[in-house]
Amino acid sequence: GGPGSYTVGTMSERFDCHYCRDPLHGKKYVQKEGRHCCVKCFEKFCANTCMECKKPIGADSKELHFKNRYWHDNCFRCFKCYTSLVNEPFMLRENNKVWCSNCTAAEDAPRCKGCFKPIIAGDQNVEYKKMVWHKDCFTCSQCKQVIGSGSFFPKGDEFYCVSCHEHKFAKTCAKCKNPITSGGLTYQEQPWHSECFICSNCKKQLGGKRFTAVEDQFYCVECYKECVAKKCAGCKNPITAGFGRGTSVVNYEDESWHDYCFKCTKCARGLANKRFVCHNGKIYCAECPKRL
Repeated sequence: GGPGSYTVGTMSERFDCHYCRDPLHGKKYVQKEGRHCCVKCFEKFCANTCMECKKPIGADSKELHFKNRYWHDNCFRCFKCYTSLVNEPFMLRENNKVWCSNCTAAEDAPRCKGCFKPIIAGDQNVEYKKMVWHKDCFTCSQCKQVIGSGSFFPKGDEFYCVSCHEHKFAKTCAKCKNPITSGGLTYQEQPWHSECFICSNCKKQLGGKRFTAVEDQFYCVECYKECVAKKCAGCKNPITAGFGRGTSVVNYEDESWHDYCFKCTKCARGLANKRFVCHNGKIYCAECPKRL
């Protein structure tokens, strides 16, 4: 029972204590379940035990009860913040501890992965893969600046803002040495920005197009023919090995020919890899000069 299950008064009649048989006339007594007893015996045999301090709740104390559990009114306090819960909403939790509603909400709230404090209703937060942070606790692992709801890159258990991720993890362009954040291309196992991999003459981007490399410079087909390639002494067109028929070049003195243009001036016989004679600046097969 609760506080109403017994009555306390001063005995005006002649009764003895049910337990110790001391006379109760003129003394304070407790009546419980039809029995009269002195205050001392009440605490010893009849009083409820406080769930908090584990001491008996005497006849002179105010008693609170909930689900067959009893407390002194002074002991009925929040387990976490010690606020009195008399006439306040409360929650009975493990180990028969009572909690106020605020502490209950905080205890049951998810914990911030940054500061480990609870994230309660109304707090701005960031969630990622079942982890949660206060918005101001979600910071870059490198520069420690708040990422909040901005863009970020996860790397294992760490998180990086866009700028720090670029400098720490992104590939660096072989030409401008700046990070490549998206796209780009690879040539001879080196990464390039698309806008950095260009023709050295006309500056057009070469990604996905035919080009040729001369030392550290790159040229599109047109610019290579016009500006770089040697001119064939035979047909006067550029010698562009790799771009078409002319895969071999014949060099003699300071002049060059496509292999298919290197032929006898008189009989037009191809002379690539054959004996030839130079007469008055012209090329002949070994037989034709004898007929001149």
